[in-house]
Amino acid sequence: MAKQDFYEILGISKSATQAEIKKGYRKMAIKYHPDKNPDDKTAEENFKKAAEAYEVLSDENKKARYDQYGHAAFDGPQGGGGFGGGGMNMDDIFSQFGDIFGGGGFGGGFGGGGHRQARVKGSNMRIRVKLTLEEIAKGVEKKVKVRRKVQADGVTYKTCTTCNGSGQQMRVTNTILGRMQTATTCSTCSGAGEILSSKPNGADLQGLIVKEETVSINIPAGVTEGVQLKVGGKGNDAPGKNSISGDLLVLIEEVPHETLKREGTNIHYDLYINFSEAVLGTSKEVDTVTGKVKIKIDAGTQSGKILRLKGKGLPSIERYGTGDFLIHTNVWTPQELNKEQREFFEKMSDNENFTPNPNTSDKSFFEKVKDMFS
Repeated sequence: MAKQDFYEILGISKSATQAEIKKGYRKMAIKYHPDKNPDDKTAEENFKKAAEAYEVLSDENKKARYDQYGHAAFDGPQGGGGFGGGGMNMDDIFSQFGDIFGGGGFGGGFGGGGHRQARVKGSNMRIRVKLTLEEIAKGVEKKVKVRRKVQADGVTYKTCTTCNGSGQQMRVTNTILGRMQTATTCSTCSGAGEILSSKPNGADLQGLIVKEETVSINIPAGVTEGVQLKVGGKGNDAPGKNSISGDLLVLIEEVPHETLKREGTNIHYDLYINFSEAVLGTSKEVDTVTGKVKIKIDAGTQSGKILRLKGKGLPSIERYGTGDFLIHTNVWTPQELNKEQREFFEKMSDNENFTPNPNTSDKSFFEKVKDMFS
């Protein structure tokens, strides 16, 4: 089934401003909020759809990608919309977009219902992962060891007496417009609704201990230097029975290759051949990022000729094709000659066949480069 258009979900036009996008999301979120529609799965799905649409359209970069490519812009393994491509999560929605309602949720709830308690989320962790071009070309699973804070075994919590478990404190202030009630995060439990009751030895004041854990990271093909991936729930824990873990943010670092140079999805390689090979022609075996390839060098090949192996470069991280492997042919001129070799080339220097005679149809270097990217 085709996915519903994000603009249609929020009831706005494609020319909508950020203020109009926010207003459209707020309207849909209030309409389908779980507190207003208890046990209504359809309303819950619509609530999630609205949050997913807002998550993309409220980000200028993601919005631009969506406007150009539609939902296909986020179909890659790394996602980019929908909270990392892993499906909508109600806790993520409330933690990320709760402030759109002024930090106080939906007021006193709907239909006399209670206020939804915000779940406390642990802090995120950041690591760097180095990748070779070969790993980037195919995608790879990396296993890394991280030291993260987790709730200690045997730790117990009790309801916070300051906020009575709501995680918020209500404050009433007098203004020229009358008495105003606002909700703020509880200063005692930091919004968890619970405080530590008992903790085992070795745990900190929040009931957390540091534990080393091996985490598997699935890295999609085509990632670039500086891309940040998210592994949900593998950051630090937060205190409290109803808390959720932070995320592990993975920054990609590309290891420079000895012989290959990356340019977007294209790969450049300098191939050196000797004078005889350029004159007579030959065949060469070249290592690409996906394996060895045998290429033919035509007789009379000039230095600077570019051979293009279509589709032998890197895949696009957004699944829009694969780049090319560009071989730059360089004819190596000998720097030292013996007597016999010198006599040969001296004899050939006046030979008509050795006189430069570029064909008018031959393209210049700049024209070749232009053709490659046209």
